Amino acid sequence: MRQRGFELVSAYERSGIALPERKTACSAGYDLAAAVAEELPPGKLALIPTGLKAYMETDEFLGIHIRSSLAIKRGVSLANSQGIIDADYYNNPDNEGHIFIAVRNDSDSPVRIERGERIAQGIFYKYLTADHDTEPAGQRAGGFGSTGR
Repeated sequence: MRQRGFELVSAYERSGIALPERKTACSAGYDLAAAVAEELPPGKLALIPTGLKAYMETDEFLGIHIRSSLAIKRGVSLANSQGIIDADYYNNPDNEGHIFIAVRNDSDSPVRIERGERIAQGIFYKYLTADHDTEPAGQRAGGFGSTGR
């Protein structure tokens, strides 16, 4: 029985992208790489495609964190500090659950992200709900921002 993991979105199935891996036995995160090369001008934002989607249990989410080497050595941060991929983002009708990494170049120079370069880490988390929480009746109908504006 599948519980959590990664798959390629259909548009990237023949692209040669590898599924994320942990690099050491004690690594919490799965390294996520850029599916395309991207030039980040100083002070600008970009959505970098990974070619990946993630499946997980309904009481879990995938946290997206910038790789420290990218942040410290090159001045790139996540635009939203931490990304959260909900379980129902998987296979949504808008974009199949394609994970994009929203980054900002905080440096004074352009930063080139190469295809295949590891840019973020994905960590699977369990979450808790509040007392008297009732499960919402609605279902995700799309990708980015589809749970409310």
